[in-house]
Amino acid sequence: MRNIIIDCDPGHDDAIALLVALANPEKLNVLAVTTIGGNQTIEKVTKNAKNILAYVNANVPLAIGQEGPLVKPLNTAPEAHGDTGMDGPYFKDNNYPIVSDNAVLYMYQTIMAQEGRVTLVGLGPLTNIALLLKTFPEVKSKIEMISIMGGGIRRGNMTATAEFNIYVDPEAAKIVFSSGVQVVMSGLDVTEKAYVTLDEIESLQNRGEVHTLVYELLKFYNESGKQFGFVDSPIHDLCAICYLLDPTMFTGKRYHVDVVTDDCMTRGMTIADRRLKPAQVENVLVLEDIDREAYVHSLFQALARLDNI
Repeated sequence: MRNIIIDCDPGHDDAIALLVALANPEKLNVLAVTTIGGNQTIEKVTKNAKNILAYVNANVPLAIGQEGPLVKPLNTAPEAHGDTGMDGPYFKDNNYPIVSDNAVLYMYQTIMAQEGRVTLVGLGPLTNIALLLKTFPEVKSKIEMISIMGGGIRRGNMTATAEFNIYVDPEAAKIVFSSGVQVVMSGLDVTEKAYVTLDEIESLQNRGEVHTLVYELLKFYNESGKQFGFVDSPIHDLCAICYLLDPTMFTGKRYHVDVVTDDCMTRGMTIADRRLKPAQVENVLVLEDIDREAYVHSLFQALARLDNI
């Protein structure tokens, strides 16, 4: 079993990644969920995290992280995820507890308290994780790997060259990539291949409460995705969890990856040195392909477990 902390900004795909992680307790022990301002404000994404965790009666500590990036103002994405950051489903009010309003410190204390090493899962901008590594450098020896959704070595989505999570806080991404900790990057190169079809979304109806929740999430997400040219719905963030469940589902290659932090057209771009003889040591495993059928099966299996069917 792998101990993990999930740092996220829910987010439709964050929510589904959380559900799949919680559905596999024999493989993933979720020590904590932390939130980061990204897809929406910290208040909204924290409320969304509370709603998801309460919906499945989870017993996982939830901590509030940074409001925004290290340097620039926060740039949210209501056009993709709606005004709440997770439009679609209706949630009842809940009192899911917040254990800390300092996610960085809580992550540090949680990691250092473990007997073994911990894997960090970054599903939003990497601000919290970067601050953890810079503030408490001794924590690096206790981190097994950092599995992130972010970046793309061939194209972007926020701009022509930059993916949203990295674009929001490229300074943080640069700190993480250069930290010396093993990084596995689920960027657009692989996540746009990790899609569910409309027929697969429709098949979720009337199969249980969690199936219904994911159906409502994906119906909104599928409709929203049309403005960006998508027919099917990539569940980007789920890749970072599924890699931990079954790395054989993916293929990839190690590269030296750097991040553009200058104020220029390519700000937020993740640049992989793909030369035959790279100038620097490879620091990131970049996932580039996926067994889509296995990916969808993993999702559907998780939902069946949560609904006990």
